[in-house]
Order: sequence, then C-alpha cells, then structure tokens
Amino acid sequence: MLTGSGIKVFAGTSHPELAEIIARRIGLPLGKAEVTRSAIGETTVTIHESVREDDVYIINTGCGAVNTALMELCIMIHACKIASAKRITAVIPLFPYARQDKKDKSRAPITAKLVANMIQKSGCDHVITMDLHASQIQGFFDVPVDK
Repeated sequence: MLTGSGIKVFAGTSHPELAEIIARRIGLPLGKAEVTRSAIGETTVTIHESVREDDVYIINTGCGAVNTALMELCIMIHACKIASAKRITAVIPLFPYARQDKKDKSRAPITAKLVANMIQKSGCDHVITMDLHASQIQGFFDVPVDK
C-alpha cells in the first residue's frame, strides 16, 4: 500500500471505473477533482486538494468522446502543473489519434504528433500507454513513454 507516499491519482471522466480499479489495486484513493462542462461545451477542471511536490498520475483514456477526453486530460495536467506538482504522469490506455501517425498524402497532418505536443505542452513529464498503433509514436515525445 502506498498511503502517504506523495503520490496522487486523479481520474478523468472518460472511464472512471478503470481509474477506480487502478487506484484500488495500488492502494490509493482517487484524488478529489471536479470536471464540468459549460453550456457551450468548454471543460473546467478544479483540483480540490494540494498536489504541491507530489507525483501525480492522471488516468484518462482516449475512448468515447475522444476530443473531450483529450482536452480534459490536457487541462487536468495543466491544473496540476500550475499547482506545483513535482511530476505528472498521464496514464492513457487508449492513445487518441494513434492511427494518424504518418503522412499518407500531401498536406495531411500527423495528428498523433500534434496530440503528443499538446500533452507535453500541458506540462506532462511522463506518459504510460498501451498498444500504440506504431512504435514511432514514442518518438513524437520528448518525455519518457512507457507502453
């Protein structure tokens, strides 16, 4: 059990059951965070506990409403970063836009690289994911990626 270890685990709204299972398995409670949506669909995140100098893990998948889940993850990472978390790890079992990992025609974006940039720029220090479509996605990051 990891109680009192300076580790906090937060869940996004994409798959709260998975986050609960993970937290229970490692012996930590889920951190208190509130995610709301405005009438026009903007995401607001409020972290209801201190994360100062803690290692923070944010669990959010890329399933369901993928764009909503991605923005929520980035906002949660940023909220923890500006609240002085020591290190932030994004746990993303299903990496969003993983199949868009190369240019297949002229003027086509490499969207998986854009997603990697968004996650990093939000303040993420480490990414844990599973079954990436292509291992080259790991190279899109300048932070460690474990799969």
